[in-house]
Amino acid sequence: MSAGGILGSQDLRSQGPGSQDRSEAGANAPAANAGARRAYLDHNATSPLRREARAALLAALEGVGNASSVHADGRAARARIEAARGEVARLVGASPRGVVFTSGATEAAALALHPAVEMDGRPKPCHVLLMGAVEHPAVLRGHRFPAEAVEVLPVDGTGRLDLGALEAALARHAAAGRRALLALMAANNETGVVQPVAEAARLVRAHDGVVFCDAVQAAGRLPLDMAALGVDFLSLSAHKMGGPQGAGALVAGPDDRTPALIAGGGQERSRRAGTENSPAIAGFGAVARVARADLAAEASRLATLRDGLERAVLAGVPDAEVIAFGAERLPNTSTLTFAGLRAETLVIALDLAHVSVSAGSACSSGKVGASHVLSAMGVPEDRAAGAIRLSLGWSSTRQDVDEAVAALQKVVPHLRSRAVRAA
Repeated sequence: MSAGGILGSQDLRSQGPGSQDRSEAGANAPAANAGARRAYLDHNATSPLRREARAALLAALEGVGNASSVHADGRAARARIEAARGEVARLVGASPRGVVFTSGATEAAALALHPAVEMDGRPKPCHVLLMGAVEHPAVLRGHRFPAEAVEVLPVDGTGRLDLGALEAALARHAAAGRRALLALMAANNETGVVQPVAEAARLVRAHDGVVFCDAVQAAGRLPLDMAALGVDFLSLSAHKMGGPQGAGALVAGPDDRTPALIAGGGQERSRRAGTENSPAIAGFGAVARVARADLAAEASRLATLRDGLERAVLAGVPDAEVIAFGAERLPNTSTLTFAGLRAETLVIALDLAHVSVSAGSACSSGKVGASHVLSAMGVPEDRAAGAIRLSLGWSSTRQDVDEAVAALQKVVPHLRSRAVRAA
């Protein structure tokens, strides 16, 4: 089955009531800060806490007990964690026994990406780590492989992994007796481009390799099924879906594992020692349940909003471009670039206009420099320098989109005229 069959947004866009503006989104959104209304279009960085997640988190905070304790209060805490484990497992078609809760997706990736892999309880050591050039920094720099055992693979002009390069690398390493672990994200955090995970996994499995998938941005936005994708490990983050920050998960087969990052007690199947963050985990479970129930309708709704945003910007702002416009993308993500402008200047100007967007990955937003994603895609430097990301989510409305478009129509010409005067 192709990646599009599991992760594809195109067949979701005709389902559900997504073409309508969802009025309840405003009612479900968190209270606005004092002052002018803001249009929040940075859900790929973090999504506002959903009311369902807040309710579960507060209920857990009001409880008492350590989930490792055997008395009634401890058993109640354990029940909250196990209920959340089941919801997270159902979101990705996995067994609850395979869900290990972590502090976030960065920790989950670091836990997964280690040479000493065990599959079905038996050692299956991996000698080389393969990864695409557009992976998240948590994968590019967060693994536990020695530097000489890491190979970065190219992507095409849309940012999709070059499957020919992957197949050649797998064959080369197999001929030398080296088993590969492939790290491939489900969808890119900067551009929203969906990766060919199922096709890549078939190639890796043909060479007896192992596959890790960073599904952080895809979860709750596109359908995910670990078995259909053919991946062995998968990472998730609660706050990208409207859950609390500080909760993530590594999902694997019940008897698949790598060495623990944190040694100590036997929590989380001895993979992640320390008392579990049961309130955040409870919120994670609540948002996983809601995201799974609303998936098709929400994907359609977000795609309609995103497509309308892009049409309006392309029609109303000269020299605007949508990165990877023709590629299969997440239904909520749009990366726009404006000739002659710099992303950091645009982000600040839009912030002053009460619109929240970002320049590339939130994990790198405090650093000035070219996006490694756009560089790997071959986007010209002058265009990459002016790229900003607008990402929608559960609380987004048509008003948010209209306000963002109106701000861009004012801000971009103003910044360009100012640049001309300064030249």
